[in-house]
Amino acid sequence: MTVPKKMTALGKLSPQQILESARRVLEIEARAVAALGDRLDAKFVRAVEIVLGCNGRVVVSGMGKSGHVARKIASTLASTGTPAFFVHAGEASHGDLGMVTSQDVMLALSNSGESAELLVIVPLIKRQGAPLIAVTGNPDSPLARAADVHLDAAVDQEACSLGLAPTSSTTAALALGDALAVALLEARGFGKEDFARSHPGGSLGRRLLTHVADVMRTDAAVPSVPETASFSEALLEMSRKGMGMTAITTADGRIAGIFTDGDLRRTLEKPDDLRKLGIRDVMHANPRTIGAGQLAAEAAQLMEQHRITQLLVADGDRKLVGALNMHDLMRSKVI
Repeated sequence: MTVPKKMTALGKLSPQQILESARRVLEIEARAVAALGDRLDAKFVRAVEIVLGCNGRVVVSGMGKSGHVARKIASTLASTGTPAFFVHAGEASHGDLGMVTSQDVMLALSNSGESAELLVIVPLIKRQGAPLIAVTGNPDSPLARAADVHLDAAVDQEACSLGLAPTSSTTAALALGDALAVALLEARGFGKEDFARSHPGGSLGRRLLTHVADVMRTDAAVPSVPETASFSEALLEMSRKGMGMTAITTADGRIAGIFTDGDLRRTLEKPDDLRKLGIRDVMHANPRTIGAGQLAAEAAQLMEQHRITQLLVADGDRKLVGALNMHDLMRSKVI
């Protein structure tokens, strides 16, 4: 009678065997992706050319694991300057194919190149007049032969020890899709600002799209006293507005100086009679300012560079138009 091997919390494998298995998978998939580079040729360039000439969108489709990869590729294309969306191959023949027009490009993914759901809609795509780019692991497959351009995503072996689960093949298809998206991005001259407009909710979008005018305090919310004000009047203004500082302005509204919490501490260390002080006596003259049209990220960089926590906002004539501090930038998620 055979006694079964004792099971542990890690199943039938030792910790070392688990690590060896994981490393083997990564090595196999890394080799699969590296091999793609050697196979890139004029067909890839033609695929880029077709998409760049597209007046519509890239419609990405696939079934099963290839469908999941297709969905991700569509998302990557859309976020990097190439209008794209995913259509489930199984739903396409039940009405969703109506989303595809002659102005679009179809990008179809199938490792075998024999997915029935994709092959059913190929004649309809052709009839629409939309170009077809196929990504398969079999250049002799029906899908590859029907395509205007075929991109070879074949792998020597799946990373799955059974050789059955799509692993290396899906990784290769995904990497090829990323290569296509980035090539298109660079060919279009798509930059950080363009990317930010597609990601307004992300940290990059906030940094590149948020301006000082969007976060600064204005009008009565800006602490400000005339340069003729007394020391006590300036303290009262600082206390009322809660920004840890006050601007000091000339009669025509230009910035003469700033007085901050730090200046207050330094003033209190001096033996002067505070009741006799005017704010001009203790203010920091000609403080650093920023324009309302500059990026809020520039304000953050300026604060960090000079180790300050507040900034006055000035126009071209150095007139006071607003103020902001580090907390305003944090609330806006610029930092």
